[in-house]
Amino acid sequence: MPERLFVCTPSKLGTYIDCPRRYRFSYVDRPTPPKGPPWAHNSLGASVHTALKNWFALPAERRVPGSLPTLLKATWVREGYRDVEQERIAYRQALHWLDTYVATLDPGEEPLGVERVVATKTSVLAFNGRADRIDSRPGPEGPEAVIVDYKTGRSGLDKDDARGSQALALYAYAAQKVFRRPCHRVELHHLPTGTVAAHDHTEESLARQVRRAEETAHDIMAAEKAVAAGGDPDEAFPAQPGALCGWCDFRRVCPAAADTAGKDSWAAVEHLSQNSGGPTQVG
Repeated sequence: MPERLFVCTPSKLGTYIDCPRRYRFSYVDRPTPPKGPPWAHNSLGASVHTALKNWFALPAERRVPGSLPTLLKATWVREGYRDVEQERIAYRQALHWLDTYVATLDPGEEPLGVERVVATKTSVLAFNGRADRIDSRPGPEGPEAVIVDYKTGRSGLDKDDARGSQALALYAYAAQKVFRRPCHRVELHHLPTGTVAAHDHTEESLARQVRRAEETAHDIMAAEKAVAAGGDPDEAFPAQPGALCGWCDFRRVCPAAADTAGKDSWAAVEHLSQNSGGPTQVG
């Protein structure tokens, strides 16, 4: 019998790379172990992403900065913040980021896709992922697709982040199949600083990222088979203790993280309060 394809998203692959034990808790154990409280930075990021999605869904003549307060209020996720005041500060900063960002966009330009699912298969993977935005831009031999990924975290980003992102490379690889046009450029748009980190892949570099993803998939399937055959789940999916433990949803149920101080659910947005007197410049 042929080996079944490994169904995956960038998030699923990334979870295993970060920590196999976290992968097990997320995707293998049933019932899933209880998670910690929601994270404020996830709420903030989701709110901004959805507001931008809905901005592009408007008719071109209504894509104006004045539409943003209504869009952001409609999509605002309130979970994880320390208190109402911190939430208000985060909202004001998010609106500032959006105002600044959409001012750089052509409201009449229609992307190829917004929150667009792209999917493809290899001999190992059945991959699908949702790209924040896929643009159409002129290339040397005709229109090309460009992957755009929004970032709202504190840290600034550079071209090495764009070059090394497996998720962006897999989006680009899949977009070539879906749209039947070249897709080599990937961009990280960091809204808090208004910066863009970009990288132009080659067919060879995209193929390398796909091979890396396939190797990860083989490792995951081997671990799952070991557990199904009665093996020790802790050995098949070892913990990878480190700085990320403090931010893990499963820290409270993972013995490997017992000595790690957990982060408050609002810790990653606390810096916004320190910059609330004006435009946020972070990173």
